[in-house]
Amino acid sequence: MISALTRIFSIPELRAKILFTLLMLLVCRIGAFIPVPGINGEMALLLFKYASGGGQNLFQLMDIFSGGAFAHLTVVALGIIPYISASIIMQLVVALVPSIQQEMRENPEVGKKKLSRWTRLATMALALVHALFIAKYAMSFNDSNPGIVVSEMNDIRMFGVPWLFYITVMFTMTAGTMFLMWIGEQITERGIGNGISLIITVGILSSLPSTLGSIIKQLNLESQEPGQLTFSSLIVLAAVFVLIIIGTILVIQGQRRIPLQYARRIVGRHETQGGSAYIPLKINYAGVIPVIFASSLLMFPATIGQLVGRGNWIGKAANMLSPGSSVYLVCYVLLILFFTYFWTATQFHPEQIASDMKKNGAFVPGIRQGKPTQDFLEMTMNRITLIGGIFLALIAILPAIVSRLLGVDARISHFFGGTSLLILVGVVLDTTKQIESHLLMKRYDGFMKKGTIRGRN
Repeated sequence: MISALTRIFSIPELRAKILFTLLMLLVCRIGAFIPVPGINGEMALLLFKYASGGGQNLFQLMDIFSGGAFAHLTVVALGIIPYISASIIMQLVVALVPSIQQEMRENPEVGKKKLSRWTRLATMALALVHALFIAKYAMSFNDSNPGIVVSEMNDIRMFGVPWLFYITVMFTMTAGTMFLMWIGEQITERGIGNGISLIITVGILSSLPSTLGSIIKQLNLESQEPGQLTFSSLIVLAAVFVLIIIGTILVIQGQRRIPLQYARRIVGRHETQGGSAYIPLKINYAGVIPVIFASSLLMFPATIGQLVGRGNWIGKAANMLSPGSSVYLVCYVLLILFFTYFWTATQFHPEQIASDMKKNGAFVPGIRQGKPTQDFLEMTMNRITLIGGIFLALIAILPAIVSRLLGVDARISHFFGGTSLLILVGVVLDTTKQIESHLLMKRYDGFMKKGTIRGRN
């Protein structure tokens, strides 16, 4: 490990990228400790415990994704969730509007800039709406339990509405989300790894100490009385933890290799022999993006429903979508499958691959070049995507089922659950590949002791 780190930091460019990434992530964590002006952080934590109710809840999941910032209502309490939701909306718009697709194909650079601008505007709008509902919920809680809102801001009203408090919360939290979005883009461009995924990963990892503390507390080691969490339950959770890590690696690294052959060609006066190769089709082409998209899409409307109130139909619908419920698990699985196919369809282009194969004289044994090859690649990818998507969904919901059977605390099940762990493992694998590619460019063998990371057949 020491020699591997030495090789990594011996490359100036790679060292600069890693240090820049770490610095930006540190700035993100600093924002998690800066409260919104006018809000008492300690009382906000009581509000969070009241809203979460101690069970599996959307607020619990949001707090883990934001690294504890949501529970204390800090400037980055919304995290990066509005940006992910806006990205989903924009991707769907591109997929459903043919004119935008044509513009993206004809002028990719201009289309990419326009899509990025629309995503930023949508992120701002979603963050403002989300922050408004949080401010409304905090104010309603403050009316029954004064102290969460500073009295000076609560006293400034117009038509009975504390407009200064609402504006402060909305603008501050929206600015925090936009700042995180900017940091994520900077990490992606100038650092190492995907910036948005790394911000989510750091937020998840920051809850590790408190989660371990909850495990020790629930084991009740200081007393002879049985605790809320037994050693047998802990062993089952550890086994699920290991299985999810192994399963995630197998799904993300797995490949279906399509054999290729090259026709003999005449180069000058010499005849070149036809060679053989393969096309590596990934079992899960989208990685952990479907998990992030599915959890974010379920999180956003359901959280707004909970903030509005539980007495109306919106609150009842939000209660049905609480993590761990049967409706939530069904919707979660369906959304993972949908986004697995959706992301694969937007990134994998069989017509382009078939065209390039025909130009280079390559063909799949037993399949004619051109349209038959395109249809074969599309059919094969659809089949393996279904397998990969089902496997990914099973890994994601397995801990929720186990925790329901064992009665494990919500925070522990969320951290060791499929969503958090899938994101952690997926982001680590993706970042590792990028570091590996930098090392190989400098003619190193990679930092893995037994060679580079390879896909599985």
